[in-house]
Amino acid sequence: MSETRRRFLTALGGGATLVFLRARDLVGQARPKSRPPTSDPTQEPENTDALPAKSPTKAILESNEKDIKKNIEKLYELARDLKAEVEKTDSSQVLSLTLVKKAEEIEKLAHDIKSRAKG
Repeated sequence: MSETRRRFLTALGGGATLVFLRARDLVGQARPKSRPPTSDPTQEPENTDALPAKSPTKAILESNEKDIKKNIEKLYELARDLKAEVEKTDSSQVLSLTLVKKAEEIEKLAHDIKSRAKG
């Protein structure tokens, strides 16, 4: 029975690490900011009073990006806490309820990050 728990915790810790690494890679794939087109210095500006407004889609995407970054930081903290909990708990004798709850929270957060990354 203790071997089963050890395998479960090892798989859980490894899975949490993989989820964290995958989420971090997704944020790293963000599109680079595009440069504004260079204007011809001989050409007169058409309308300098009107500033281009942000499109609603761009505002939503920027909001999602901020949420993803915040959630990844939280995911990193949870994974680190889970790792510390696994190291200090004698999982061969008892499976801590906090371990299971932290693992579920990590899973929910990773799912949220994945759904936001997809759009």
